[in-house]
Amino acid sequence: MFQDSPIYDRLVAERGDVPAGVRREADRLRRELEVVMLPLRSHGHAPGAALPPPTAPAPAWQRVPQLPGAGSP
Repeated sequence: MFQDSPIYDRLVAERGDVPAGVRREADRLRRELEVVMLPLRSHGHAPGAALPPPTAPAPAWQRVPQLPGAGSP
């Protein structure tokens, strides 16, 4: 990338090769995302496609309010 650049060489020696580190981290994240996204692709969801709407929750038991003084027979 920077051939015969003493300033760049000195920065790499002092701080490390930051661009190379960023590339390695980006590659690692890309691989990790591929693994995470694999189940969605296997179920027919294309990358960037909208997911199906969530289903309604199952009906749950609800307490029915009673008027004061009304008891069960």
